[in-house]
Amino acid sequence: MTFLERARTRRPVTWLTVVGVLLLPVVIGGILVAALYNPTERLGNVRAAIVNDDQPVTINGQMAPLGRQLSAGLVAGSDQVPSNLDWVISNDEDASEGLANGTYSAVITIPKDFSASATSTVPGGSPQKATIQVQTAPDARVADDVITAQITQTAASVFGGAVSERYLSNVLMGFTNLHDQLGQAASGAHQLTTGAQQAGSGATQLADGVAQLSTGAAQLAAGAEQASAGAAQLPSGASQLAGGARQLSGGIGDLASALDTTAAKVVDPDLKGGAAATTGAAGAAVAQTKALGREIGAIAASCAKEGGSDQLCGQIVALIGDPESKTPADGTVAAVGRAAGTAQYAAGLTAGGIDQLMTQTSAGLTTAANGARQLQAGANGLASGADQLAAGASSLSDGVSQLASGSAGLAQGTSDLSTGAGSLATGVNQLATGAGSLAGGLDTAVSQIPTYSQQQADSTAKVVADPVTTSGLGTTLFGAAAIPLLAVIALWFGSLATFVPLQAVPRHALSSRRSSATLALRSLAPAAAIGAAQGVLVAGVAQIAAKYDVGTLLAFGGLCVVAGVAFAAVNQALVAVFGGAGRWVSALVGVMALATGIVSTIPGILAGVAGVLPTSPAYTALLGTVTSASGIGAGIGGMVLWAALAFVATIIAVTRRRSTTARVLLDTPAALA
Repeated sequence: MTFLERARTRRPVTWLTVVGVLLLPVVIGGILVAALYNPTERLGNVRAAIVNDDQPVTINGQMAPLGRQLSAGLVAGSDQVPSNLDWVISNDEDASEGLANGTYSAVITIPKDFSASATSTVPGGSPQKATIQVQTAPDARVADDVITAQITQTAASVFGGAVSERYLSNVLMGFTNLHDQLGQAASGAHQLTTGAQQAGSGATQLADGVAQLSTGAAQLAAGAEQASAGAAQLPSGASQLAGGARQLSGGIGDLASALDTTAAKVVDPDLKGGAAATTGAAGAAVAQTKALGREIGAIAASCAKEGGSDQLCGQIVALIGDPESKTPADGTVAAVGRAAGTAQYAAGLTAGGIDQLMTQTSAGLTTAANGARQLQAGANGLASGADQLAAGASSLSDGVSQLASGSAGLAQGTSDLSTGAGSLATGVNQLATGAGSLAGGLDTAVSQIPTYSQQQADSTAKVVADPVTTSGLGTTLFGAAAIPLLAVIALWFGSLATFVPLQAVPRHALSSRRSSATLALRSLAPAAAIGAAQGVLVAGVAQIAAKYDVGTLLAFGGLCVVAGVAFAAVNQALVAVFGGAGRWVSALVGVMALATGIVSTIPGILAGVAGVLPTSPAYTALLGTVTSASGIGAGIGGMVLWAALAFVATIIAVTRRRSTTARVLLDTPAALA
């Protein structure tokens, strides 16, 4: 190919050189894409060890081997990642040796307290986070740490979410149990309120009744004190009554003897002095009978006053007659009085009727004597009854005294009871008020506590344990931007490689009659053609990896062609202006584009420099074709602008090459680029 000028030599450029330059970006892009694009599909090439030192715990009688479950989860993988690492269940010694000799790229160690820490949220526990340890080999690849960390964190997150779901499900069911229990407590509080209100009403009635009882007890105490004072006088009066009855018995006995004597004298045949004696005896009997009548009348009058029974007082009245009546009854004393009157009457009769009268008088006196003896027996009975009355009155006095004392105590006790009943009523009413407030508060609490079925609790716990989810995330390491970035890098270094064998400025520029622009374009044309071809090939490699649709592929391929031509113009200008140093600058631009296109955490100064590099508009335009990012038009405009500026710079460099000094012409051959 004689129309192509080789740099630094006059040997012609062969087709092999052109093919090599043409395929260089394809090789570079292919290697980069094969090595870096979507590495998660080849995670099985990374071997990692799992060391499970966990000691299971027992909760509510059920064993919880959480370390074993986490190991199973790591081996099983996650739905979020299409493939998984090549996991090996190992032990501490084997894992350490494998990490040192390169058998394992990473080692995951589950400590012995993993289950205890993961279940420390149970009631009574001390909450602690369960921790797993991740170690990577010292000679591991750059992204191995990222991949291992992503897989481990995903598994730990899924496992932690499951633990959180169980815990939250129990918490939510606890709310349901609390709601039910508080509901029962509220029902009981309402019943307590009703019962307390009824008890308060009863306590108020009790207080009123006890107050009345206290008043009655006070009146009883006052009456008992008066009765005690009267009962204290009964024994003395009864004793006096007994003494009088005994005296009465003695007097009646004497009366009966006198009547017997008188009756004997009345019938004495010796009449001498008989009438006179009879008259005297009759007078004595009359006197004695009156005195006895007065004494018996006094006893009868004091019988009831001295506490005698109705029966005893009636017997006395039957013997002596009613002391309130002027005409005595037909009692013994009355008979005695009539007999004495008859005797006195007989003393005034004539001798002829004396015998008959004496006989009648004797009979009457004998009858009176018998009645007197009956009266004496009654008086003796009266004395005995009075003695018993005295004894009973003494006991009555003691009882009444005790009654008075007890009544006073009863009055004081009922008074205290009344006070206590009032306090009880107040307290029970306060209890009813408090129980009502408690019931209202419990009702409010119950209405605010949610309830869940087991299914609802499980569903809610699942959402609460992982409340935020994402969509649209790619599973590749570099995402959708990887292909555009790798394509730009491949095209840039392919363009740089183009001007390694090719001449940037025509060797005959000094002697040529053509214009500088024509000479610059003459050198750019083959490089631009190679750049366009490189763009087509790089787009084909990208299609193999990404499998774009037809529209995307055409747009992507077209922009790759534009980028290849623009990069050829820029690299021509760098070599034309700076010579060999221009290739160094071009390599630096390519490295800068790669370094600033991988992650956004680059320093600000590098980000600023990357924004003005000629690779930036090409990357922006290519990214816009495969994603929703904007800037395709701006990217195309930027590439055109860079190409134009580069071509102007090349023209200037060609122009400078067309002027020289005579010494240079004599000392050196034609300049070589």
